[in-house]
Amino acid sequence: MDRSSKIGFGIIVILITAWMFYNSMQQQLPVPAAATQSKDSSKTKVDSSLSKAANQIPQSQLNNILPENDSSVAVARYGSLFAAFVEGTEKVYTIKTDLAKITFTNKGAALTGWELNKFQKWDKEPSQLINYGDKQLTLNFLSTEAKAIDTKNLFYKINTDQTDFVLHGTDSLVLRASIDISPGKSIVKTFTFYGDKYHFEQNISLENLENVLLPSTNCVFYNWDGGMHYQEQNSVDESNEAVGFTQTRDKTFELDANEDLAKRDTARGTILHVYTKIKYFAAAIIPAPADKLNGTVLMTGTREHTEHEGMIEKYNLAIQIPYHGGKQSNSFKVYIGPLDYDIIKSYGIEDALNFGWKWLVRPIGEYFMLPVFNAIHYVVPNWGLVIIIFSIFIKLVLYPLSITQLKSSQKMQLLAPEIAKIREKYGEDQMKQQQETMALYREYGINPAGGCLPLLLQMPILYSMWAVLGHAIVLRHTEFIWWIKDLATPDVIFRLPMKLIFFDTFSGLALLMGITMFIQQKMTISDPRQKAMVYMMPVMFTVMFASFPSGLNLYYFMFNLLSIAQQYYMNKISKKRLTLEQMRRSPKKEGWFAKKMREAQDLAQSQGRTLPGQSKKYNRNQRKK
Repeated sequence: MDRSSKIGFGIIVILITAWMFYNSMQQQLPVPAAATQSKDSSKTKVDSSLSKAANQIPQSQLNNILPENDSSVAVARYGSLFAAFVEGTEKVYTIKTDLAKITFTNKGAALTGWELNKFQKWDKEPSQLINYGDKQLTLNFLSTEAKAIDTKNLFYKINTDQTDFVLHGTDSLVLRASIDISPGKSIVKTFTFYGDKYHFEQNISLENLENVLLPSTNCVFYNWDGGMHYQEQNSVDESNEAVGFTQTRDKTFELDANEDLAKRDTARGTILHVYTKIKYFAAAIIPAPADKLNGTVLMTGTREHTEHEGMIEKYNLAIQIPYHGGKQSNSFKVYIGPLDYDIIKSYGIEDALNFGWKWLVRPIGEYFMLPVFNAIHYVVPNWGLVIIIFSIFIKLVLYPLSITQLKSSQKMQLLAPEIAKIREKYGEDQMKQQQETMALYREYGINPAGGCLPLLLQMPILYSMWAVLGHAIVLRHTEFIWWIKDLATPDVIFRLPMKLIFFDTFSGLALLMGITMFIQQKMTISDPRQKAMVYMMPVMFTVMFASFPSGLNLYYFMFNLLSIAQQYYMNKISKKRLTLEQMRRSPKKEGWFAKKMREAQDLAQSQGRTLPGQSKKYNRNQRKK
């Protein structure tokens, strides 16, 4: 195995071993039908830079449900200012739009449900994005009576007795919820829903609360509590995509609860947007107008282990709204919906889609791959066929690089018999073998690293393609042909009765991809010392790709198939097939890599040093001579 092959093989082995170890530690299993509420998040303390009193603000459901008929307990818990709002009759309001079924309660003036009409969970149940039992977008604050007030337990007065609404198209609905503390002192939350939007608008009005809010904090917290309800069967995969995120004018803050201990972060500045997401859906709070709200966001993330070795991550996002006195209003757009690029871009939250590394891979995926992918679908309605055509297009784009790589491989194959003669002639003298091999490369104009550079240049494009296909919500629950029922999940054709270290399923497309990879290796590798790679690499990649979405594996299978056809044409059909004589007569230019290797060999020989692979016994014999 030559030096470049060893380096490439080493990198591949390291990456695959790390990937397998990671997945063996985090088995991908179904999420339970209903997720339990996190207990750790309620114990998390907020940033120490806030006052000691502010640290008492709860970040999740309070364990203080009060007897509604016990006014003394209510006063003790909420103080005289808010005790009167503990008692009341809960009413649930239902708003049906073209896109969602929304439920809203007067207790806390909070959202309790956001069920999407056009999407389903993995089990074909409606896509409910709010966890069962959660109340979202409530207010917390500290009162002048030193009471921690969580308004999710208080009854608001709603401006209508009607409880069921239907909105279509451009229809809109305004609901006003208020707590009138005393004449001239109030908290008002106004909701504006639309028939054809995934968002609603919320205005929070604080009126004359100087003697209501604790002066040392003088703020209220606007909360998204407890993350989002998981939608996919593979809870580990969905947790890998779940994050809490804040974008300020100057900086981004991302919180990933990828450990069992609760994590927290504090973002300060002019807040542009705040969101939490799972694999295909997001809930985002966007201050309106932009650049108006200067405050703090407290982000808390927890990871829960569930039955069958699954896991769930939950994120609490609390936006601090500073109160400046008098009557103050703050407006927000709240988006709860799919991570569809065209939709979320209009809200300025396209960074919620994971297209890969920001400065290299993401621009390729966002501004090249995705537009091409969607343009093909504009003409071809079947997404499976779109992926096949897309793979042909990418193969054409990469043709200049792949042809260079194939020609380098072809040259190495033609030269393989000559290299074998050198190895046989010089036996264990690795130094002499290297010298003669490099001389042979120079004679025939071969760059030993000629096949590596084109492959490295292709990597950003191939990774961006992986990001686009791996996160495309349009492939979710989309059938193709035969056994491929969902292009966004693995196409399992066989399940083992027991788990073998880190896998228990076989994917049909991953198996086809492995077969085509084996054929490629057979056509490319001629060195008998590298035969292990011919068998080992396809097996390892087949196992690794078994957990990938079938749409992604369809792409890899087609890409390999096209590569085999291209290589077969070059080796067997093309009239411009290379020969050793043509290589000998062609103009020679020593590559940078070959030059450096030659210089290193010459320097080592002149100094009598031993290079890696060189026999020390041979060196001693040379010095004696």
